[in-house]
Amino acid sequence: MRCGVLALQGDWAAHAAVLRRLGVETTMVRTAADLAGVDALVLPGGESTAMLRLMEPDNLAEKIAQRVRNGLPVLATCAGVIVLATATKPSQPSLALLDVEVERNAYGRQVHSRVAAVELTDELGEPGRIEGVFIRAPRITRTGPGVTVLGRLGEDPVLVRQGGIIAATFHPELTDDDRVHRLLVDEEVGHGR
Repeated sequence: MRCGVLALQGDWAAHAAVLRRLGVETTMVRTAADLAGVDALVLPGGESTAMLRLMEPDNLAEKIAQRVRNGLPVLATCAGVIVLATATKPSQPSLALLDVEVERNAYGRQVHSRVAAVELTDELGEPGRIEGVFIRAPRITRTGPGVTVLGRLGEDPVLVRQGGIIAATFHPELTDDDRVHRLLVDEEVGHGR
């Protein structure tokens, strides 16, 4: 398995470090050629509009969308969730692949960043909570019928799955708990890539 991490902007290095600790061959994705060689992809946190702008020269956004539509497993965190969402508030371009609506920066500005306990479903095993690092995080305000909620902060879905897409509005790469990344690895292995 070779997992790509979109490395145009944002928190890509921390994701690569977690994947390497899990024994996964990791490559940085900056071009369409990089994308062609991966079996799974991480869309990290950062700034969603900046990421989308940086994808333009190589038409990377459309190439990612095409690969995901064809079954490429993806883990999106924080801004990566915004990039995949079907609808955003305030409105902005996105790849519209994940049937959720998100509100950008809904938990507050940078100074309101926090660590909070995320309640998990049984699918993620014990313990039933994970430490969620929320940094200018989006809030999922609507989930479509094909979206499964795997984790909540209070009533808010913060970890969801739709097919091969796993999306966390927090930063799992900033904790020692690797279960969210293992979901991606298991998704890729389950597809026999």
